Amino acid sequence: MKVWVKLLIGSLLGIFIAMLLPQDNQEVLSALAWLENLALRIGRYAVVPILVFSLTIAIYELRQDGQFWPLVFRSFLMIAGSAVFVIGAGIIVTLLFPPARVPFFFEEQFETVSLDTADNIIALFPSNMFQALVSDGVYLFPVCIFAFFLGMGLSYDRSYTKPVIALVDSLSRIFYHIATFFSETLGFIMIALAAYWMVRFQGVLRADVFHDLIVLLGVFSLILGFIILPLFLYFLRPKTNPWAILYGSLGPAITAFFSGDINFSLPVLMRHVKENFGVHRRANAVTLPIFAIFGRAGSAMVAAAAFIVVIKSYSSLPIAGADIFSIGLRALIISFLLPRYPGAGAYTALAVLCLDYGRGFEAGYLILKPLAFYLIAVGAFLDVMISSFAVYVIAHISGFRENKSLRHFI
Repeated sequence: MKVWVKLLIGSLLGIFIAMLLPQDNQEVLSALAWLENLALRIGRYAVVPILVFSLTIAIYELRQDGQFWPLVFRSFLMIAGSAVFVIGAGIIVTLLFPPARVPFFFEEQFETVSLDTADNIIALFPSNMFQALVSDGVYLFPVCIFAFFLGMGLSYDRSYTKPVIALVDSLSRIFYHIATFFSETLGFIMIALAAYWMVRFQGVLRADVFHDLIVLLGVFSLILGFIILPLFLYFLRPKTNPWAILYGSLGPAITAFFSGDINFSLPVLMRHVKENFGVHRRANAVTLPIFAIFGRAGSAMVAAAAFIVVIKSYSSLPIAGADIFSIGLRALIISFLLPRYPGAGAYTALAVLCLDYGRGFEAGYLILKPLAFYLIAVGAFLDVMISSFAVYVIAHISGFRENKSLRHFI
């Protein structure tokens, strides 16, 4: 059975179970929240080992061929271009089809949310280099920095580093197969994630105040992820089949939507990019972590659209053009500053937008707190879809992929 089919069946089972559960029972909600936490931990379990060893050996191999920095440059160019397009498109769609205003009857305690950029930079270089490997595995940037220096160090002197290179290469392949085992069992994990997601979604539907925003983000994300992004692949030469690439991305898309977590989806995405798209390890081991850390255009777009709804809920006056540009620019910058929030990107970005924009909107994000899980799900879905297509394009341009038959897709 295809991996995406297992994930889809697990998700549908979770949704069905959620419909049978009592919606207002706190014990049920607590149990589902506990199961979600367990499921996310299982999904993240193999992320750090496979990232450390695969990225290390990939950096070494790319440096030997003189391809490392060109690949990194193409990745950041793709991240910047996709962020401008996606955020701009999301803002335009929200202005053209404005959702209904959200009333202010939700009372939530005000919380100060910060990206802690300065602390995040300091955390990149712990006092002990090995501390980067013993963290909780949520903030992956320090792990990538560790792998970067280790990969660079392997080029020192082959007479000394050859045994280490062989060991790192073997460990990369071993942990890839461990991650493969977990991706094969995620169908069962998705039952818990989808059930908890559906229970919260039913509660939001009963409130009957977020309907327009739910429809807008849902429809636009589906059009963007399943139609607009694949159409860009028609510009590639030699010619490629964009719908085959879309089909090969279904598994990561499902995990991203119901988990809302980039780190949870990363091992699944690595496997699909390799086995469906034929992207070589040296390419996907570098480009995917870069996109997981910096490529959060989908979450930023969702935050920008939601923030426009917040402004319109506070005031019936039209938003000035300068303010629209300011929102888009702020969202663009924030999209690069979310590496510490792999599982709450869109809602964190919304909170930062509100606090940074000021003018009485500092607590505006609280009116959308009941919908936070949905904003996070849509943002993570788009983040993964953008990453999947972008990594394919980069590998295609760079010559780091081989053709795969559709019948061999996992």
